[in-house]
Amino acid sequence: MAWYSHTWNWIDGAWHEGNPSIIGPRSHVSWLGSSVFDGARVFEGVMPDLDRHCARVNRSALTIGLKPTMEPEAIMELVREGVQKFAPGTALYVKPMYWAEAEGPFTIAPDPDSTRFCLSLFEAAMPVPGGLSVMKSSFRRPTLESMPTDAKAGCLYPNNARVLLEAKQKGFDNGLVCDALGNVAETGTSNIFMAKDGVAYTPAANGTFLNGITRQRVIGLLRDAGTQVVEGTLRYEDFANADEIFISGNYSKVMPVLRIDSRELQPGPVYRKARELYWDFAHSGSLGKAA
Repeated sequence: MAWYSHTWNWIDGAWHEGNPSIIGPRSHVSWLGSSVFDGARVFEGVMPDLDRHCARVNRSALTIGLKPTMEPEAIMELVREGVQKFAPGTALYVKPMYWAEAEGPFTIAPDPDSTRFCLSLFEAAMPVPGGLSVMKSSFRRPTLESMPTDAKAGCLYPNNARVLLEAKQKGFDNGLVCDALGNVAETGTSNIFMAKDGVAYTPAANGTFLNGITRQRVIGLLRDAGTQVVEGTLRYEDFANADEIFISGNYSKVMPVLRIDSRELQPGPVYRKARELYWDFAHSGSLGKAA
């Protein structure tokens, strides 16, 4: 049995099942890391904010010198087509991606005209809210001057992997990652929120981490529902003393953190409100329907 879940990919005008080979040893991306991707979700018959994810992958491509070859609307139509290849109700991860095949005139830089596109959809169950634990990571987020932090670029993720490996080795699920100044930025896989005295707080989008689509959505939903949300400078100690902590991200959407260091937490009212509001939003309107 393959290590990967049931998968369909659209490449060069046709659908391919499984995990087809798409690059070679001379492909620019295989040795110089010129790839971007995005991640959307299909679950419970809906695919919220798919339009934003499809638009962002094109912006990410431009950021690292690639040339997008697909309009966001065309990617959305392919997603709808691909969803039909799975059993009704299957939860899917939706991953449009671009990469460079050839080097440009400066070798290390990619040739934008060699940009290729793939849309990959694969089965991925939605995580159930559980006992997510976090610690303070010893690794930091890079700045915009040193890495393309304004893109969802593949070259950023080895650092995220270091965060997760360190956390797992110390008995935690994830780590809170600080920026170069020591302020909390995100976790190794998601944006982060905390609540104190009924007010939600989240790190200000300062260019060191991706201002997530789900993050933006949660902030807007909470504010519209009357909850104060403060985007600001937060230290690790603020999270260690918070009433509640929760994460937002495409893969699991809105999930509670139930332990920070040795301190146990409970899912709080701000988290529950955020998750309920997001699920209500996801199931509203027609744009996000999977069929």
